[in-house]
Order: sequence, then C-alpha cells, then structure tokens
Amino acid sequence: MYEPAQVRTFLAVAQTLSFTRAAERLGLRQSTVSQHVRRLEEATGRPLFSRDTHRVELTEDGEAMLGFARTILQAHERAAAFFGGTRLRGRLRFGASEDFVTTRLPEILESFRREHPEVDLELTVELSGTLQARLAAGQLDLILAKRRGTESGGRLVWEDSLIWIGSPGLRIEPDRPVPLILYPPPGITRARALEALEAQGRAWRIACTSSSLSANVAAARAGLGVMAHTRGLVPPGLVPVPVRAGLPDLGEVGFVLRKGRRGGETQVAADALAEAILAGGDRLHRPR
Repeated sequence: MYEPAQVRTFLAVAQTLSFTRAAERLGLRQSTVSQHVRRLEEATGRPLFSRDTHRVELTEDGEAMLGFARTILQAHERAAAFFGGTRLRGRLRFGASEDFVTTRLPEILESFRREHPEVDLELTVELSGTLQARLAAGQLDLILAKRRGTESGGRLVWEDSLIWIGSPGLRIEPDRPVPLILYPPPGITRARALEALEAQGRAWRIACTSSSLSANVAAARAGLGVMAHTRGLVPPGLVPVPVRAGLPDLGEVGFVLRKGRRGGETQVAADALAEAILAGGDRLHRPR
C-alpha cells in the first residue's frame, strides 16, 4: 500500500520541515519530493502536512504516520538483507556531536547493533569541529555533527535555530559584559556566539569553558552565564534568554551526516547506519 520511496521522502520532509531541504538530503528534485508526498497522502486518504508559502508542519495524521514510516522502512531493509543474503560486517568508526548524548540516538544505535551484530561499531563523542577534522584525517568513517546554516555539504538530518539559554533566574545587565559558557575551540556554537557579540559590539567575558555538555549545563544551571544552544535540544532546568536581554540573533544550525572515503565493508556499513539515523532523525531532537 505504501511505497518505501514515498515513505522515505515523507520522513525527510517531516524531519526538515522543508521540501527544499528534503530534496537536498535525498538528491531529488523538489517537484519529485512534492509528488511523493502527494501520492502518499492519496494512499492514506489523509493530509500529512499543512503548508503555505512560508511554513511546513505535520498534521495530526502526519505525526501518527511518523512511527508507521519508521517501521515500514525498517521492515523493508530487513527483508532486503534477508533475501539478498547479505550480512554487514567490519569495523565502523562513528562520531557524534555531544549534543546528542541526551537524545534518543542510543536507541537508534542499539537497533542498528541488533540488526547487524557482525559490525564492530566504535563510538566517539566530540565537538563537531573535532569530528570533522578526524573524519578528514581518516580516523572516523561516519559522523553526525553540526554545520552552520550558511554552509553546505553532508546529508542534512535536521535544521534548527541557535538560541541563548540560561537559568530561569539569570539577569543579563545591559551595561556589563555578557557572561559566557563556551565549548573550547573549534566549537561551532562558540565561534557563532563570539562572532554575533562582536558584530553587535557587545562586551563579553568567559565564565566557564568545558568540552563537556554536562559541565556546561551545570554551570548554566548555577547561573554562571548564558550559552548558545540548539532550540530543539534545550536541557531540563534551562530556558531561552528573554528577548529584552538584547542578545544578538545566532542564526540557524544544521545537523548533517558526513562519510569518510574508506570503501568495501566499511562503506556499506556506514551507508546502512546513515540510513538508520535518517529514518529516526525526528527522534534526535526529542529527549529520552
């Protein structure tokens, strides 16, 4: 009843909330993406998206379809592997940004390991800039990392706004330097925060620096300062800084999959894990 290609396209649109970005991820024309969604809506007999010239949103039926879509694609992949007589093997070095530590990425990895027990999966959690450097050096085979909203490259999993967050009682005084909680270089959120403040001409000081998300969140909860963070991944106990604080806009950030250049079994395994992450991408900005 439901074509896997159409279901895969539906997931890409649902996760990016953009027909344009879904087309970019899938390597399709935007008209093909629209056609796939239309045909799936015809098959279900329900509208899956509400959309106008500015926004794309899931309908209630579209939200329900998310779970079914993942199940359909997982069953399709299992059947193809079974009847194709192929079993994934080899060593796969996967790197993920620490942003995903508190999301449901572990569930996706657990499912992948269960489906492909002969793949030796090695996980590295690091800053996005460090992951990209290690991928370029051939030390990783697949990464899930940030890219700035103005950049290209990689397969887009989802895009979101960067915002300022802090403890609920924190006050930012307009005549005093902004206290910052930062990742060390080459952190992408660090660079964006400093660039935005410099462009605004706003004074700042470093209140805490750590490569650990947990440490930075603890410092923010203690009221030491503000941090730049993805809107969809705000940790419990922290809130967006009010607009009246006058902090500059931080723009968009994308989370993308990038693969290394190793071939053979490693490439096949990397492709399979990338597809599993893309299929479950909507769960990456939902807490466990």
